[in-house]
Amino acid sequence: MTMFHLLLVALIQGVTEFLPVSSSGHLILLPSLTGMADQGLIIDVAAHLGTLTAVIVYFWPDVRLALSGALRLLRGKIDTQGAFLALCLLIATIPVIIAGLILKVTGLADAMRGIAVIGWAMLLFGIVLYIADQKGETVKTAERWTMKDAAVMGLWQAVALIPGTSRSGITITAARMLGYARPDAARLSMLMSIPTIIASGALLSLDVIGTATAADLRDIAIVAVMSGVAAWAALAIMMRLLRSVSYTPYVIYRIGLGIVLLMIAYS
Repeated sequence: MTMFHLLLVALIQGVTEFLPVSSSGHLILLPSLTGMADQGLIIDVAAHLGTLTAVIVYFWPDVRLALSGALRLLRGKIDTQGAFLALCLLIATIPVIIAGLILKVTGLADAMRGIAVIGWAMLLFGIVLYIADQKGETVKTAERWTMKDAAVMGLWQAVALIPGTSRSGITITAARMLGYARPDAARLSMLMSIPTIIASGALLSLDVIGTATAADLRDIAIVAVMSGVAAWAALAIMMRLLRSVSYTPYVIYRIGLGIVLLMIAYS
């Protein structure tokens, strides 16, 4: 891959990973609309590594709390805030892991990688996000996350396996429907992304272990660093804007892109 192609993939993945606009949808569209070769699984793993690092760094206090709690959870104790957070994250991750394995084994994951599917998902789930954001109450904070809410958000997260849905978008939608304030909905969504990205990266890695060449290692380093920087910047900007701005700008972008993609798909 050329340096331009690597940087383009890294920036697209980094910027869109945590915004409610679907990073996977954009990466699938890149070769479809530009004629560029598909970046391949190795680059996908590198991009996941970069964005994972970004979210861990940005939310490090929460991550550290969950890690310390995970150790207590492994000992069967749920007597601290960290242990309860770790339990909620585990509950929220199980549905997407099960659904992801089913899609991979059945081959449905590849069958859904079409422009029409992405277009409809962009459009419909963008509208759902708008309704949830406008109608949802703002009575809950991230500190009041419950196991029931974690399970509900986890089920919604599994829907994000449909390309174009957006993992962050669908979990933020669920959180807003459950009554979480906008910044808290985004915070929970980002924390949920950590075990999900780890699981997804591990699954992808199974297909590329032992196949990486020296050139691949260089490409991995470039994409990981650039996607990490882009993801951190996009995340920081979004979290700051959410103090005073709704999710409407992202909805407008999703609907506009969805309409364009459907026009291309059915023309």
